[in-house]
Amino acid sequence: MVSEQGNSEANSTQDLSEEQVSLSDLELNDTESDDSTPNNTPSSQTGEGNPSPEAAQPATEQATEEVSAAAKQLIETLKGEVEDLQQKLAKQTEQTEAYKAQFARNAADFDNFRKRTQKEKEEQAHLVKRETLAELLPVVDNFERARAQIKPANEGEMAIHKSYQGVYKNLVDGLKRLGVAAMRPEGQPFDPTYHEAMLREQSQDHPEGTVIEQLVRGYLLHERVLRHAMVKVAAAPEDAPSEPASSSEEDNPSEDTPPA
Repeated sequence: MVSEQGNSEANSTQDLSEEQVSLSDLELNDTESDDSTPNNTPSSQTGEGNPSPEAAQPATEQATEEVSAAAKQLIETLKGEVEDLQQKLAKQTEQTEAYKAQFARNAADFDNFRKRTQKEKEEQAHLVKRETLAELLPVVDNFERARAQIKPANEGEMAIHKSYQGVYKNLVDGLKRLGVAAMRPEGQPFDPTYHEAMLREQSQDHPEGTVIEQLVRGYLLHERVLRHAMVKVAAAPEDAPSEPASSSEEDNPSEDTPPA
């Protein structure tokens, strides 16, 4: 029993000594790590945390150059886009001006076409009206001849005269409403635009070329000739024939004549 206790005590003493040795090793390691830490701290702060101005300047210049290069590239790109847009704008402006000019030409052509069509339409209407009214003028002439030549002798003839003269008046009023007007060329100079010379008569009362009488009445349709007036025109009178001169031999005998 005593021996076992002795052995156990010896073992425990040995374990204690080993723990002390291990604790001393740990303390020594901690001391070395603490000594090495202050030496490493300044170097790490100097190299990484607070770089020196000399070391930071190249990096700043490089960053500035990169930004400047990027800005230049961006400016060049924007300039190219602006030029492209200006070219497109100029092209669109040119096309717009061309479209405006084409529209103006089309509008002018259409206006000319409208005026030409309207004029042709008016000419066609005037031609149709002229041809229709020209067929009625002989009827008017017959009424005028009847009024000038027929002289009613009794009440019955007067009634007939008034009846057809009423028809004549209605016909003339209708022609006036359509724009027909009678010519009055007597005493005016002969104008082939409105007159047609049928006779020439010597006259001392009218100047040469003056209309003396209207044989067939002329008419105008809206200031345009519907039918020319057939007229008699004055001509200059011929000179009177000169009388033959008396013989000088009868009045005054010649000196060479021998005496009887």
